[in-house]
Amino acid sequence: MDIDFVVTWVNMDDPEWQNEFAKYSGNSNNTKNGVSKARFRDYGFLKYWFRGIEKFAPWVRKIHFVTSGQKPEWLDENNPKIHLVNHKDFIPAEFLPTYNSVVIERYMYRIPGLADHFVYFNDDFYIINHITPERFFKNGLPCDIAVFDYNPSWSQWYVRIKNNIKIINRHFNKKEVMERWHDKWFDKSYGSKARWNYLLRFYNKFITLRVPHNAQPYLKKTFEEVWAAAGKELTETSSNRFRALTDYTPELFRIWQICNGDFEPYNTYKDTKMFPLMIKSKKAIKAIYNQSYSLICLNDNVHIRNYEEVMHNLQEAFESILPEKSSFEL
Repeated sequence: MDIDFVVTWVNMDDPEWQNEFAKYSGNSNNTKNGVSKARFRDYGFLKYWFRGIEKFAPWVRKIHFVTSGQKPEWLDENNPKIHLVNHKDFIPAEFLPTYNSVVIERYMYRIPGLADHFVYFNDDFYIINHITPERFFKNGLPCDIAVFDYNPSWSQWYVRIKNNIKIINRHFNKKEVMERWHDKWFDKSYGSKARWNYLLRFYNKFITLRVPHNAQPYLKKTFEEVWAAAGKELTETSSNRFRALTDYTPELFRIWQICNGDFEPYNTYKDTKMFPLMIKSKKAIKAIYNQSYSLICLNDNVHIRNYEEVMHNLQEAFESILPEKSSFEL
């Protein structure tokens, strides 16, 4: 079974990108539309993303590197595993340029040459220890955790997650889904994280599912199914050039997979961890040195104290486990 990786990246220091961004946003440092410096800035860690892939997941067939036409100077585009993908290669022209990640993500199944089984990464998701194909796909299905979670609706992200759930509830009967795939919803590996499943098993509607926020395996056919069912909503909101409350996030496709039973139960929290660097930078640095997890997310924030020091310490941690250049680097 071929497995591809898809990763999105942007160089916000690119003058051409800055000019286009300012043109459409009205402000080169716009936070109003959910576009802050922390969402796009790059401290040079991308090379460790590629080093981690080569050292810990050499089995990947192809890496689809998705940008608006940018490329790091050091990236060897002639590497046979690299496929440079421009937004215009798979997103309809009427929705470009876009600075809304969820618009990019909903169309990624249209990337030319994409394998039927693929794993989606943000550029702040890193592999820091050995990982097998079976971690992402088992019996041809994505490995995932199906557990409900509380949604406080206090942020734009939570509101958009609720948008997803509205579509899910229109197309799936919760009682039927949980009865049909009972063993997958109540897998013992979930442990205490499944408590909402037990509490809400007689509730008629789906609510928010827990989101691990890390590398996510997908079936390409899932995107085709969702587009066939909710193409109107997805097309209408594709015109949101920046994040908006009406958006649908890629979790829509993940939840659809789960409701279809197209997944193998796996407690993804066993080997993945998200570190909000504003409050957990020291723990993130320690986790990299110790290779405590297979996958980590380093969640940037404009309010990180001692930013330069934190980034320097993270870089030293990465260098300790990934000191050698990869074949992806010139």
